[in-house]
Amino acid sequence: MEADRNAPVYGTGEIEVAADPETVWGVLADIQGWPNWNPDITDASLRGPVRPGTTFSWKSGPGTITSTLQVVAEPTELTWTGKTMGIPAVHVYRLGPSERHPGHTIVATEESWGGLLARLLRKRFTAMLKTAIDTGLARLKAEAERRATP
Repeated sequence: MEADRNAPVYGTGEIEVAADPETVWGVLADIQGWPNWNPDITDASLRGPVRPGTTFSWKSGPGTITSTLQVVAEPTELTWTGKTMGIPAVHVYRLGPSERHPGHTIVATEESWGGLLARLLRKRFTAMLKTAIDTGLARLKAEAERRATP
């Protein structure tokens, strides 16, 4: 599954993590644990196992987002769709081994927001999304590397 590159709001990011894909996956797939390492997420509640079709709710900023897992391919891809304030979103995380640093993981993410509100506030939302992606990746890296340290 892909984020919509033609959506009014679209962003990407990539980071190298000094941990193997399984460790990074463990951080990402522990949805209820997101608030423990990402202070931008104040609550997360998973309604079943981590598998396609399972829903979860999470609070980031002023809105609560209800999402549905779409792709769960351990340890290479975690994708979900969601909606908040009438904005449909797609978020994709892809994990793969670093070619330059054995034992490290390249985490690539992309996200798209659609709908009328996203079109009306395109510039503001694009800047917000870029900040959220960059901050989220840095926090994911810090947590995965903390877990990987013996």
